[in-house]
Amino acid sequence: MCVQMSTANVNRAGGGTKTAKVSKDQKKPTSDILKGAIQLGISYAVGNLSSKPDRDVLMQDFSVVESVFLPSEGSNLTPAHHYPDFRLKTYAPLAFRYFRELFGIKPDDYLYSICKEPLIELTNPGASSSWFYLTSDDEFIIKTVQHKEAEFLQKLLPGYYMNLNQNQRTLLPKFYGLYCIQCGGVTVRMVVMNNVLPRAMKMHYKYDLKGSSYKRRASRKERVKTSPTFKDLDFQEMHEGLHFDPDTYNALMKTLQRDCRVLESFKIMDYSLLLGIHVLDRKPVTRGSRCDSRRGQKVLYSTALESIQGNVRDPEPVAADDDTLGGIPAKHKDENLLIFLGIIDILQSYRFIKKVEHSWKSLVHDGDTVSVHRPCFYADRYLKFMGSTVFKKIHPLRGASSRRKRSSMNAAKSASQEFLSPQKEEKRQEKKAQSLDNLDGNFYNSSKQPDLLPRSVVSFESSRDREEDPANSEVRRASSSTIALDDPLLTLSTSQSDSELDVYL
Repeated sequence: MCVQMSTANVNRAGGGTKTAKVSKDQKKPTSDILKGAIQLGISYAVGNLSSKPDRDVLMQDFSVVESVFLPSEGSNLTPAHHYPDFRLKTYAPLAFRYFRELFGIKPDDYLYSICKEPLIELTNPGASSSWFYLTSDDEFIIKTVQHKEAEFLQKLLPGYYMNLNQNQRTLLPKFYGLYCIQCGGVTVRMVVMNNVLPRAMKMHYKYDLKGSSYKRRASRKERVKTSPTFKDLDFQEMHEGLHFDPDTYNALMKTLQRDCRVLESFKIMDYSLLLGIHVLDRKPVTRGSRCDSRRGQKVLYSTALESIQGNVRDPEPVAADDDTLGGIPAKHKDENLLIFLGIIDILQSYRFIKKVEHSWKSLVHDGDTVSVHRPCFYADRYLKFMGSTVFKKIHPLRGASSRRKRSSMNAAKSASQEFLSPQKEEKRQEKKAQSLDNLDGNFYNSSKQPDLLPRSVVSFESSRDREEDPANSEVRRASSSTIALDDPLLTLSTSQSDSELDVYL
């Protein structure tokens, strides 16, 4: 993409937006020239920024664009190199330096990741014409963007700055730098971001999800790839949802809701959820260059698990486990999974061209099924699809809950019986005492006929039984029945009444 030209043919003054004529004997350079120019340009920009003092970010810092020309023979300010002459533009350097510091990225680590080894070129499964480059240590993605996208990102920086200060745990892209290289009449704008899917972990499934259904199926060309990226309709056919424990599900959906509301406030739509699924039961984790070259975590809150959990004001991140690489544990049927995810493609605003696209597609298809839509509707549809179709909550088994309920009821019943048993014993003792008192009183009143029960006493007791309430009558009947203790029938009736009382209690 970068055209090799002599120094005289390069537009030194105006940024190389015009394409100059190239002689026929010159060969088209390989992509290695562009990757080398990117590494050299970023190295120079970060090194030059180290001479500037640290200070607070001001509003005017977001609109600053620094430009420098790097000839192949070098100059007083730039080093010599073996690439064609090119011009480098650095957007909002102080603001992006603040973003890198916010995520704990030191300048030396940043340069080491980008410039140590050649960049790895990745394929682009999307409809855009962007190129993707991955650093050798798996930390950063360099993506080329269009002029409108770069311009929109620079306008977005003040709001992005405010959002990151409020919440560093987010699934939104983390931008670490915005640059532009002009070489031989070709202009390439690129943004440095966090890497969502680590190469050291094999992704058995990859999805690009938007929550829409119109043309949301992977093409035949994409399906034949060794690692295809599927879409919404493919997910519904291949998976019945990914199940998380309640705490993880709530944290994930809360993060998505917060991020979608931020994008809605910026009038952003047509973004996607990049989802990578690693099945733990299939193959062990493959160790790549990331685990060998990475000593300590360079980027804070960079893994999927760190982005959704914990207090947002907690300055210390959750360290990624060596075996999981920060993946979120999940289940699908009987399979144990690790989930890696992040929101991508957020540089699409609902401009006039997008409104025209939505209106045109709505004439042919259902307007609610197409991807391009109003930001408010897009966010609601996106969250509904993620919360009901893609991500699901694991509910406890009903049998286990019913058993817990029965055990708790039995425990409560035994506790109540333990509480009531002393009361029953006290009632028995009280009845016995009352019976002995009545026996002594009646013995002295009927001294002439001690073996016969006086009629006056019987009639008096029976009349009182009719007049008193049932509770007292039970006590009276128990007292009078104990007069003839030698009668086996009376003794049986007394024990029977006590057993009935026990059952009732």
